[in-house]
Amino acid sequence: MPFRVLLTESTLSDLEEIGDYIDRHDVPGRAEYVMDKIEEVLGSLTDNPQRGAFPPELLALGIRDYREVFFRPYRCIYRVTAKNVYVQLTADGRRDMQSLLQRRLLGSS
Repeated sequence: MPFRVLLTESTLSDLEEIGDYIDRHDVPGRAEYVMDKIEEVLGSLTDNPQRGAFPPELLALGIRDYREVFFRPYRCIYRVTAKNVYVQLTADGRRDMQSLLQRRLLGSS
């Protein structure tokens, strides 16, 4: 039985911000292409979500609750529970991911 992939509110906001940024700074149609590719990557989690790697920033802290998949440079970080995949964060991997992960996933400032 396939897993359900669910996007959190913050992930929906992430995707909207990414699309808006690409619309403003890249060629026409690029945002739609990127969103389609991210959707493909996330959709692939229905079959085998455990295939994703542990984010190195979290692994360094001993945290193995989250995994990630990529459509470079975008990182999609998620958590698997029962038969659900909760996508917690989608961000450009060139950002300060350590700070972003601390704020969004670990609740630190």
